[in-house]
Amino acid sequence: MKYLVMVQGTQAEYEGMAGKASETSPAWSEEEVQAMYAYMSALNDDLAETGEMIDGQGLAEPARTRLVTLDADGKPVVTDGPYGETKEVLAGYWVLDCASLERATEIAERVSRCPQPEGAARRAVVIRPIMDGSAGDC
Repeated sequence: MKYLVMVQGTQAEYEGMAGKASETSPAWSEEEVQAMYAYMSALNDDLAETGEMIDGQGLAEPARTRLVTLDADGKPVVTDGPYGETKEVLAGYWVLDCASLERATEIAERVSRCPQPEGAARRAVVIRPIMDGSAGDC
């Protein structure tokens, strides 16, 4: 079964990783950022070795987001981020092919243990099965 494993973040957390503290996120040191990257790289290497990794990426900060909607007349409305209605956004993801939901949960638990500075918010890791188009998906 394929699963999408997602981590969320906020603009303030991205800014914290760039060394700018706020009331909701501490400033990360260069060593803390490198520890996070090393941890995630090792996780990705392990998942590639087991054959479970299909894809995984970190995403750019919300300030570089673009939101496209339609107005009442069906014309596109384009808004550059960060957009105020949403505080948390998708920060990164993995597409995994796991034997079971339990295995995907083990991986999500490992993701949740990624090192970060004291005072940084611990975000939930979200697991969603990917539908394969079979009748049981609906």
